[in-house]
Amino acid sequence: MSLRPRSGEQVPPLTARIARASNPAGTTAIWVRDRLDGLWCDEDFADWYPRDGRPGLSPAQLATVCVLQFLLGLSDRQAAEAVRCRIDFKYAMAMELDDPGFHHSVLADFRDRLAEDDRADRLLDLALTRLKEAGLVRERTTQRTDSTHVLALVRDLTRLELITEAVRAALEEVAGTAPHLLDELVDEDWGRRYGRPVRLGKNPTRPKTRILATGNDAVRLLEHLYQRGAARASGPRVQALRQIIVQNYHHDPAGHLRWRTAEKEDGPGLPPSSRAIVSPYDTSARYARHGHIISWKGFSAHLTETCAPDSPNVITDVATTAATTHDSKVLPGIHTRLARRGLLPAEHLVDAGYTYLPHLEQAARDHQVTVSGPLNSNPTRQHSERGFRPGRLPHRLRPPAGHLPPETGQRRLARPLPDLLTHRGPVDRGQVHQEPVPPLPNPRAVHQHRRQRPHGGLSPARTPRSATPCPNRATDARARRPPSIWST
Repeated sequence: MSLRPRSGEQVPPLTARIARASNPAGTTAIWVRDRLDGLWCDEDFADWYPRDGRPGLSPAQLATVCVLQFLLGLSDRQAAEAVRCRIDFKYAMAMELDDPGFHHSVLADFRDRLAEDDRADRLLDLALTRLKEAGLVRERTTQRTDSTHVLALVRDLTRLELITEAVRAALEEVAGTAPHLLDELVDEDWGRRYGRPVRLGKNPTRPKTRILATGNDAVRLLEHLYQRGAARASGPRVQALRQIIVQNYHHDPAGHLRWRTAEKEDGPGLPPSSRAIVSPYDTSARYARHGHIISWKGFSAHLTETCAPDSPNVITDVATTAATTHDSKVLPGIHTRLARRGLLPAEHLVDAGYTYLPHLEQAARDHQVTVSGPLNSNPTRQHSERGFRPGRLPHRLRPPAGHLPPETGQRRLARPLPDLLTHRGPVDRGQVHQEPVPPLPNPRAVHQHRRQRPHGGLSPARTPRSATPCPNRATDARARRPPSIWST
């Protein structure tokens, strides 16, 4: 597929007339076209497509559709339908009214091209340049940065499932490129174990047997491929299997394959989360945990946007890192990219994860940016126990008068605190005053009274209100109440 740039594309007159007549107040799509004259042009995507081939769709139009799709929260099918049916979308992309649009799968292909190399960053730079020329974003204002987690498109696997799925993925890759290499290796047992996606759960049957059998199969497969040549074992799935085997198995002094455990006394231990592979299909995804609630496998996205009160909020920087990367390590790179775009803020608002003191001093010295945010506290229990907390008991153990000061809603102690702390005998609480309790009646009389108690039955039908005054309901209720065994 090749690109045929359309220079100086203008909105067709009939499309412009009908769009303005049907939407006199304007829409988001119309505003993008009128105010920015389109965020991109086809010449900006010249290096994305080859010179030869069938002419493809306009990448500038597809990029505009992706922006409108994000703003309006549309799926690919809904976005393609909006291009085909909505007049304001046709106006934003300078299309004729009878243009049928495109298939929704074209958007997925365009995003795949966008994810290659640094094309997304270059596209963001072009959009920010257009917005800066339009006066919607400017330098030395207030900006803020926060992070969120991004889930990897992988299944949540246990360690045993990870090994088994890695073997299956490597077999599928080799079967697709050089199937003759598996003739001497794969038999009926291998087809039964690795013929379909593995789902063992957290408590599989015979776990130790499965662990050793899967590890030996993986080692046999890797040795078989390396004996046939290094080029046969250079695929991404085979390389992922090799790394996963190294991270989950080790050889004991006798040369036997052993399962790695978290206890380092019995072996070399497990790799850290920053290096441990969680899926053979995405070797860059990592496992991370924030606190005791949030845990995920994937990445972290750091978004920076303007938040000045007199201008719209515009995203000025997007950084994607591994899930295990701490927020404080991202701040210098954010300021470097903002300086390259000419959009450095005067005040940068961040949360506690970004406030690393050396980086705060570097931002003020190199870029004249004031980073504002809470300092990161020490969450350990030892630090919280040694720290000073106003209002706690220890700093008031021995007040001058020997008594604890009374708190709100708390009675004063009966005697000085040292006496309370040193007294070890039984405490004389004095005479207890209690009202006399009437004796219970004869149990036989109680049973007779229960047998004589009338049955309430169903409630009578509600009678309509009359003009006569309503009697006292409390008096009537007491009058209808059966006699109590406590009544005299």
